[in-house]
Amino acid sequence: MRMRTGGLAMAAPEESLRRRKAGNAGPEPGSPPGPGRDPVGCSARLRAGTFWLTRIVLLRALAFIYFVAFLVAFHQNKQLIGDRGLLPCRTYLKSVQQYFRGPVGWDAVSYAPTVLWLLDWSHMDSNLDALALLGLGISSFVLVTGCANMVLMATLWVLYMSLVNVGQIWYSFGWESQLLETGFLGIFLCPLWTLSRLPRETPPSQIVLWGFRWLIFRIMLGAGLIKIRGDQCWQDLTCMDFHYETQPVPNPVAYFLHRSPWWVHRFETLSNHFLELVVPFFIFLGRQMCALHGALQILFQVVLIISGNLSFLNWLTMVPSMACFDDATLGFLFPSGPGGLKDRVLKLQEETARGAQPTLRCGCMVRRAVHVALGVLVAWLSVPVVINLLSPTQVMNTSFNPLRIVNTYGAFGSITKERTEVILQGTASPNASSPDAVWEDYEFKCKPGDPGRRPCLISPYHHRLDWLMWFAAFQTYEHNEWIIHLAGKLLANDATALSLLALNPFKDRAPPRWVRGEHYRYKFSRPGGQHAAAGKWWVRKRIGPYFPPLSLRDLKDYFRSREWPYPELE
Repeated sequence: MRMRTGGLAMAAPEESLRRRKAGNAGPEPGSPPGPGRDPVGCSARLRAGTFWLTRIVLLRALAFIYFVAFLVAFHQNKQLIGDRGLLPCRTYLKSVQQYFRGPVGWDAVSYAPTVLWLLDWSHMDSNLDALALLGLGISSFVLVTGCANMVLMATLWVLYMSLVNVGQIWYSFGWESQLLETGFLGIFLCPLWTLSRLPRETPPSQIVLWGFRWLIFRIMLGAGLIKIRGDQCWQDLTCMDFHYETQPVPNPVAYFLHRSPWWVHRFETLSNHFLELVVPFFIFLGRQMCALHGALQILFQVVLIISGNLSFLNWLTMVPSMACFDDATLGFLFPSGPGGLKDRVLKLQEETARGAQPTLRCGCMVRRAVHVALGVLVAWLSVPVVINLLSPTQVMNTSFNPLRIVNTYGAFGSITKERTEVILQGTASPNASSPDAVWEDYEFKCKPGDPGRRPCLISPYHHRLDWLMWFAAFQTYEHNEWIIHLAGKLLANDATALSLLALNPFKDRAPPRWVRGEHYRYKFSRPGGQHAAAGKWWVRKRIGPYFPPLSLRDLKDYFRSREWPYPELE
């Protein structure tokens, strides 16, 4: 017995050594499994409750959205708000300055916070390009490396806020404020200076993570409540009978989804209510329910991306949903192996479990104080937002502070039942009223025009002019003066403005003498029907004129009264 005991005593270290040489450094036989270890297979498993990998996923996802937003800005800002844009931001800043009667002061800056106040307005195109390119560079770095600090994330936030606050109607939609609120929270995910994917002394703050969860809760609940309160068809479960056809910029999938059986549309509407009115409360029901909330919301956004071109809205809405997952949940996204991120996180978890936490230095105490201050700020700014959510007169996509730190959200509170489009046309005829005048259509890059052109698929990219043309179609041109400005630029064959369009019928010849707007009603053709067999995706019928034929001479005084640069013939 003694010899057997002694043999065992000698065999245990030998067996342990043999296993270590084989690359399996599991626990000693008979010892309890350490944190993160599988007691059977001895393979590394991440523990629940830490968020090192979550931070990397959040930062990369946020950087991707910033990249897309700045790319859109770089390609379109000069045409929309540049020196010769449809709504020049220099004119807007001057009007803000004049409203507050004096040189640029705190009132003007707080009304429209933007770094453009500090720059030379005589080269606004260069200023806009510089902001967009700097944003593209920083967001690319964060996207590729997965590491960032507060300085970089704050710079991205300031740059984009500077564009949003001078973007006027082109930047007036909920996803702009949503990106700023998401980006503001992203600043506090990071250490101040350190550029590391796993900054050991600055673990992700629970306060910041709950800030993201509070954001996705408000986004989804606000969208659900505005639907119930906004349009009877959401209560009748009939809204999806119209949505795919009448949404701002349909895609090819929407064409087929529109023809789904009626019971499919009812199921879609019920599912929408469940995901927006019930699922958000899963966040507060523990780890597993919170993770289920995140998974359901991400799946919901993927379905929305497939069914329509809603800018980067749905992609952006996925970002705060990532905060519902911890390292154990997201571990599958990262490869295993010695020295990899997964292995390094496991070591950090084991150090924490052994009580080997970083020394609480002065910087860490300051950081915790900053996070507490952030929590108090978000709570304070959430008061009017919560009041709005509970109000029967709820408004959506509204900011209660110029920095857009905490906002209200909502989407499709009402559904249009018919689709109308404004079609811009030009003619070279000297007499616009002549029955012999040949009117030719301008084609936009994404919005419906030529009935035979397939709907586009561009999400998360965003054509801002096409989106605003959808709104203009169920308003009047008096509500959208920029469309008259656009008509003037078409009369001059302005290359800058025409770069926003897909087809200029007067590209290789003299510009048109007259431009007009025509109002049409559009409906999807029926798959397998006569129009579809002829290669048409749409069937359209003329309603009447949207604005009368205009010549460049007619617009001279109109342009001067609004301080718009008068177009010159190319």
